Order: sequence, then C-alpha cells, then structure tokens
Amino acid sequence: MSSSPLRSSRRAATPMAFVKAITLGYERYGMDPSAALAEAQIAPHEVENPDARVTAAQFEVLSGFAMQELDDEALGWFSRRLPWGTYGMLCRASLGAPDLGVAIKRWCRHHRLLTDDIALDLSTAGGTATVAITERRDLGPFREFCLVTSLRFLHGYASWAIDSRVSLSAAAFPYAPPRHRDAYPLMFGGELRFGVERASYSFDERYLAMPLLRDERALRTMLRRALPLTVLQYRRDRLLGQRVRELLRTRGPEAGNAESIAALLNLSSRTLHRQLQEEGISLQALKDEVRHELAAEQLRRTERPIKQIALAVGFRNEKSFSRAFRAWSGLTPGAFRQRGLLQRSAV
Repeated sequence: MSSSPLRSSRRAATPMAFVKAITLGYERYGMDPSAALAEAQIAPHEVENPDARVTAAQFEVLSGFAMQELDDEALGWFSRRLPWGTYGMLCRASLGAPDLGVAIKRWCRHHRLLTDDIALDLSTAGGTATVAITERRDLGPFREFCLVTSLRFLHGYASWAIDSRVSLSAAAFPYAPPRHRDAYPLMFGGELRFGVERASYSFDERYLAMPLLRDERALRTMLRRALPLTVLQYRRDRLLGQRVRELLRTRGPEAGNAESIAALLNLSSRTLHRQLQEEGISLQALKDEVRHELAAEQLRRTERPIKQIALAVGFRNEKSFSRAFRAWSGLTPGAFRQRGLLQRSAV
C-alpha cells in the first residue's frame, strides 16, 4: 500500500514541539484536538515524542484546521483571540504600500492594534534591516511557537509581496537552543543565535526599497490556503546577483568558486547557479564583470605593474589577463592605462 501524500510529499522536518503547541491551544479553549490531528494524519501518541517530526504539508493542514476550529489564528498564544481572517486583513492593510519597507512598518503598526501581548518593529543600521519582537507579557508554554511563527508570518508575507525570497543574514531568539535546534536553519537561514534579549531576524536593507508586486486578486488566491506565509518557499532572490557581486568585490579570496560563494550565502551551489540563471545571469559573467571593474580601477589609480594586477584580480599570468581585458574593453591593459593618463593630463 502506498504511503499518504501528506507524509511522503516532503521530508518530515517540522518539530513535534510545534504540533504540541497547537494541542495546548485546544487545551486552553477546553476543546479536543483529535479531529485536527486526524485531518493531518498525526497519531495522538506521536505528539508526546519530542524527537518526532511532521512534514510541512501535515503541519499546514493541522494549523489551518485548528485556526478555523478554534476561530483563533494565533492558536491560543495571546490574551485575546485573533478570529479567522485576521492575518488576511493584516496582509490587505499592507498591500497598498509603495515599497516593502512601508509595508513592513504598516504590518508592525497594525499588529499592535490586534494584540498588545507582543510588539513588532523594523529598524535599519549599517545597511542591515532588522525585524524584532518585544514581549509585553509572559507567553508561557506558547513562547517559542509564538515568536517563531510571528517572525515567519512577516517574513513569508514580505517574500510573497515582492515575489522574491528575502534572504536572511541572521536570526536570534531569547531562549536557550531547543532540542530541535536543527530545524531552525530550515526555517530562517543565516547566522543563528540563542539566549539574546529579543527574537529577531535581519536582512539586506536594499530589500526594503523593492516595490510590491501583488494585488488584491493575488492576495485572495494566496489566502485560499490556511498557512501559506510559513511554508511557501520562494525560489528566486531578486538581490542575489548584487549580493554575489559584493562578495566577489569585498571577499575575493573567500569567494574563489561556486561552492565557497554558495556557502557564504547559505545556499547550495546548485541553488546558486539555478537562481542566477532565473535572473538571466551566470556566475562566470559576474566574475568577469567584477574582475574587469577591479582591474580597470587599479590601472587608473595605481602604478602597479600589470603582472601584479593580473594576479590580484585572479589571473594566472599577464598574457591571459591581457587577452581577457581586451575582450572586455577593446583595449590592452597598457593602452587602457595610457588613455587614462592622457585624459588626466588634458584636464
């Protein structure tokens, strides 16, 4: 007999602790979670196994069923219910924003109108944007699930709104590493820290300037699923090409090949190549572009021998560098440098 599509469609990676948190929501409202567990094909005895996992599909079914049966999209976390449709309203209130930064600020502001148990805020510093949560009451046994899911809701909405995976550089949580710590890289990516003051995640500030690409019709389609914001994966990262360029410029020795670049970006090399292809560019083209820029800058601003410049930008010898530079600019390195000297002397 074939296995259930809910169980076999994807690897089981969602911690049972999150399923347990949903059953606690049922306990809070004096209701029985049996129907929800059955709908998601999760045996009740499995809920007590802290090392067990469920698939994303099972967890989506469970969450969606529970949100509607409890009429609480917060699943019992907060001091008041968030009735079914609340997060859809939150999405709709942010949808008309001119860019992602304004949309996130609206989300944070409107979320405070729904509950004052937690407060979300957006800040920027040094080219990095950070979404953080301030806890205003003791969340008790719901704490981890509430903080993780609240961050993932907003991260998922942001990615959906601009039709791009918003790659996270870091995520932090105000508790000790849980038993299921290995699930966190799958949910957030980037550098992970535990035992800090507030839950947060950080990403490149340039995402904030991206325009929203979704409309009301797209929102209605998205909201047909109960929990799309926490499980929907976005394959494309619209800033990936720029991020690779910066790594090549600033961390050249560490970014010598696809594997090392992918590791710095918390991707597999296969995913790196695929996403760049979706942007219509190749890794080799980016390398050539950056090499050309760096070489041209050194030829213009320094008196270093051409052989040294060739080695500095990643060529094995002056001959191969000269051939490549001529293909890029139509001039040999020597002629390019001489033209720059003549232009400066004429000024």
